[in-house]
Amino acid sequence: MKHRDRVIRALNHEETDRPPFQATFVPEFADRLRKEFKLPPLKTEPHHREWYGYDLEVLTGQDALQSGVGWFTNYYLKDEPFTDEWGVVWGIKKYETAFGTGFYTDIMINPLRDNDRAALDYKAPDPDKKELYSHLERLIREYKNEYYIIGRVHCTIFESAWALRGFDTIMVDMYLNPELADHLFDETYNYHLRVSKNMASMGADMIWLGDDFGSQSSLLIDPELWRKYFKPRMSELIKELKTINPEIKTAYHSDGCNYEIMPDLLETGIDVLNPVQTESMDPEILKEKYGEDMCFFGGIAVQSTLPFGTPAEIRNEYSWLRNTLGKGGGWICAPTHHVQLDTPVENFFALLGAIGIEDIK
Repeated sequence: MKHRDRVIRALNHEETDRPPFQATFVPEFADRLRKEFKLPPLKTEPHHREWYGYDLEVLTGQDALQSGVGWFTNYYLKDEPFTDEWGVVWGIKKYETAFGTGFYTDIMINPLRDNDRAALDYKAPDPDKKELYSHLERLIREYKNEYYIIGRVHCTIFESAWALRGFDTIMVDMYLNPELADHLFDETYNYHLRVSKNMASMGADMIWLGDDFGSQSSLLIDPELWRKYFKPRMSELIKELKTINPEIKTAYHSDGCNYEIMPDLLETGIDVLNPVQTESMDPEILKEKYGEDMCFFGGIAVQSTLPFGTPAEIRNEYSWLRNTLGKGGGWICAPTHHVQLDTPVENFFALLGAIGIEDIK
């Protein structure tokens, strides 16, 4: 079975020989994998804004390949502090694990935090610059015959807006300064709407949308705020994508617990929920209540099982997910975030073995 056919059948709620698989890696874990495969060192970044090739994805038996355009792709692109094209200032934070030192980029300055006038006048960058899409164009040209292609556009509205304004400030704006909030949401939405439509027109099979709205146990915001500011915009975006290609699939990414807006997500036309953090949402409940109308993408816990479990525990988690989220199709097996530096390589290979991806080394 071709990799892309395996994904298409699963998203059509059909059984496949094994669930389709997709994963991304923080740069430091990718370095460790490259050593395992005896590959030469190569700078990588998990969202694939720049062309690094897909050797690790191919070697680990993945079925879907992804390329990102949009605000979120500022992560990991530099190894020193920098200001991105949106005006957001980033710094580099070091952390230590049993497997060495890693680095994350964190927002240091929200450029519109203290200036309402600048916020009301703010214009997003140009979403039609040809160079933004050169990577996706090559990915589609070289890999689409065999692999399912995902255009990654998450941080579609909310996260890119709070990066500009500050998380606490935009939360207050939604109540006390709705005109300003609406303007920033329009700027980030219209930019990523255009990006999504460009990707769909180029031939991406799925557009991966979303924003992190879930905490570990509830939504970060009042569900009514989500319905007021985000649901209409997401509904319109999905409608426009389906006009371009009625067969295109849309995934919605929101970390944490999202029970309160699950019916609303269905009403927007979303096809797939990601990442299904099992620490926050029960796969059995999700499959029972929403599995006929929605597919699921994720489930392998990067907060717990993958980094800290045993190979046997990883196999048990995979079996549980396959028999819940994956029963009757409708599941793309994936870690719930980039595979982190604190993950033992043998645990990652135990996951591949549980899936049935073997003889890769």
